[in-house]
Amino acid sequence: MSVEKALLNRKTVRAFKPDPVPKALIEELVEIANRAPSNGNLQPWRVIALSGESLEVLKTKAVQKLQQDGFEQPEYQVYVSPMPEPYRSHRFAVGEALYKTIGVAREDKAGRQAQFAKNAELFGAPLGLFFYIDRRLGPGQWMDLGMYIQSLMLLLEERGLSSCAQGYWSFLHETVTSVTEASTEWMLACGLAVGYEDKEAFINSLESSRQPLGEFFHLKE
Repeated sequence: MSVEKALLNRKTVRAFKPDPVPKALIEELVEIANRAPSNGNLQPWRVIALSGESLEVLKTKAVQKLQQDGFEQPEYQVYVSPMPEPYRSHRFAVGEALYKTIGVAREDKAGRQAQFAKNAELFGAPLGLFFYIDRRLGPGQWMDLGMYIQSLMLLLEERGLSSCAQGYWSFLHETVTSVTEASTEWMLACGLAVGYEDKEAFINSLESSRQPLGEFFHLKE
């Protein structure tokens, strides 16, 4: 598969088959993705994978935390508030498209909450990857981490795996770290649900829109 095809095929999958991801395969892809660029070759990322019993422990803890106390205070600002345009409209549009795809009306708050709650189950994925960054570092290294994650997501696509990037876990970072046992000098950035797409799940038919070229690219000669 070409890089172009992997990029065009990649999408956010929100329903996975339970089939396990081979350990050797995920180790191979995580290592290949380590060739991603980083300023000064800092390589400021750490990746912790959870599957099997460990993943089930996280799911249980996440549900209990939400039921008892609600979300935790994230360690970084996930979204600015208020969200300026055109970004607010972009976010609103994809949310509306998602719920329309699964037939959940705007006024159906229970239905929307039920769908959102599936984040805590990693949408049924058998593998969760959790990305950490050294908390002593700054915005430049967050860009490095993003390039690593994108590289890994394209490699997953090439090998027939699907994924769902989840900033959601930044709101449960203490719960996640109680399972991953990451050192306190590392900050949780996000999670990534990984597995094989359930192609029969209608929610996976959603393809989010993209802004036209002229809105974000300008060539001056």
